[in-house]
Amino acid sequence: MKIFSGSSNPGLAREIVRYLKLDLGKCVLQRFSDGEIRFYIDENVRGEDVFVIQAGSRDANLHLMELFLMIDAFKRASAERITVVMPYYAYARQDWKDRPRVPVSARLVADLLEKAGADRILTMDLHSPQIQGFFSIPVDNLMAAPVLAAHIQRLKLSDPVVVSPDAGGVGRARVMAKRVGAMLAIIDKRRPAPGVAEVLHVIGEVKGYDCVLFDDMVDTAGTLVLSAEALKREGARRIFAAATHPVLSGPAVSRITGSPIEKMIVTNTIPLAEASKVCPKIEVLSVAELFGEAIRRISEGSSVSSLFV
Repeated sequence: MKIFSGSSNPGLAREIVRYLKLDLGKCVLQRFSDGEIRFYIDENVRGEDVFVIQAGSRDANLHLMELFLMIDAFKRASAERITVVMPYYAYARQDWKDRPRVPVSARLVADLLEKAGADRILTMDLHSPQIQGFFSIPVDNLMAAPVLAAHIQRLKLSDPVVVSPDAGGVGRARVMAKRVGAMLAIIDKRRPAPGVAEVLHVIGEVKGYDCVLFDDMVDTAGTLVLSAEALKREGARRIFAAATHPVLSGPAVSRITGSPIEKMIVTNTIPLAEASKVCPKIEVLSVAELFGEAIRRISEGSSVSSLFV
């Protein structure tokens, strides 16, 4: 197999190939003066099992276009199979028609990936698991829960409670609670407008307990901080937060810094070097070994589902 990386998360790509004891494939990503992307493969890939690592990351539109061009190039270079390794699936939040006359953007991205020539998708913690059904090719949706849970257990929290910041994340939070041997609570949240959240009340016992807010992604951190403040009002002893995808746009870092959250634990599906330096509360865990092992098993044709245990 050969592994190539786009420009979205080169650090994670280097960690993955280090785990697999391989070198990154040789390719060149450049820009024309008008901003158009120029890409070419600098080695032979005919008949190879190719893996392309590219996340949605912060500039999702640029990185998606890069990815489509890379897939097309590998297809035209006669690669045997092209697996897209997409740690953070861009546009995943727009996965259904929540009002008239809107796109189902997550489905459109799936269609474009297939049309470009992808044969398989490897991703992590999709915002909605049913996005897998938008594809007619195999999709492996890894979970960051094993990595995050192991770290949370090392914190040795007293009477831990895993808290879902909304009703939609209850299933995800329940898996985490089971892994760390914790109770479960839910934040009753309303969203009157996009990017605006209102916390009504906490469902479950949190008074005197150490709470861990758990979600798949954190964007502006508005919901997260409101939830932490609600837990504080309800008498939570200590408050932590954990999320797979640290989008952290806009005022997110400053909000987390000034919040009751003691520690924010995230993974490196999205590069976060600067934010973690600015905010000492943010701790980044690597999912490179998980992706590396999944890539190895896909290439060998062995089980990937056993990684979820």
